Amino acid sequence: MRHLLRLDDWTKVELRDVFRLADKYAAGNGPRVDGCAALFFPSSSLRTRVSFERGAALMGLQPITFPPETLDKPEALDDVAGYLASWVDVLVVRHPKLQVLEGLASSDALPVVNAMTSENHPCEVLSDLYAISRTRDPLHLRFLFVGANGNIARAWAEAARAFDLDLIQCCPVELATPGVQWTDDLNQAVAAADVILTDAPGNHAAELAPFTINAALLHRAPVGVQLAPCPPFQGGREVSADAVASSAFVGYGFKKALLPVQQAVLALTLGSAQSLVDTGGGWFLGRVCG
Repeated sequence: MRHLLRLDDWTKVELRDVFRLADKYAAGNGPRVDGCAALFFPSSSLRTRVSFERGAALMGLQPITFPPETLDKPEALDDVAGYLASWVDVLVVRHPKLQVLEGLASSDALPVVNAMTSENHPCEVLSDLYAISRTRDPLHLRFLFVGANGNIARAWAEAARAFDLDLIQCCPVELATPGVQWTDDLNQAVAAADVILTDAPGNHAAELAPFTINAALLHRAPVGVQLAPCPPFQGGREVSADAVASSAFVGYGFKKALLPVQQAVLALTLGSAQSLVDTGGGWFLGRVCG
């Protein structure tokens, strides 16, 4: 049984397969799957929920969506998965506690896909990397994460470990993510960054106020720098309005990658696509397309 709970649970080969299969879905010729996907999302979820529901339907899976609180009742999570396995083929879960997803996965009754927890957000980061890889080789890029330790920072740390990415975090030292290269010199960090990533400050708005990315800072960055703030973002908070208005901002279309990447994850966890994945060549090298 293959689950996607953390990015570094998968090998480089498996993660490479996600990107290659996403290419097929993006081109409209990904594999079809006859079955049902049970999705657990709060009503406030927008991008991830829409792209999972739409993606599942397009590939032949019937999506049935529940609120995440459905999983909080006094019933063993392996029992929940065991009963749902009579009618459902995969679980896609957004829940604050990663332990809930681990509990569902523990029986191996159904594949479980992490659609965000308070610990991490693997599909979000996978889709960002895929979007970048359409025009650039991420293995040759320097990634700068500006923000505090949180689920997005930890997901990028997972990605850096899994893919050997060049990642540095910029924030006050007390907000740094364990195990990630760190600096608090924003000017110097931006001057060396090819991709700048941000996240909402959460409870650390005051501490992170000096780390807002603005247009003046972006002028210090290398030519072609990409600014990819994690939505929902606010102008004047983690990024300024003039930064979002600049040519460095990746734009709303950047998140289109959520749909084919999540379709690829669903197909691979269901074991429905391995024969269609090209196993030749490198991972990013040679697969970049315009």
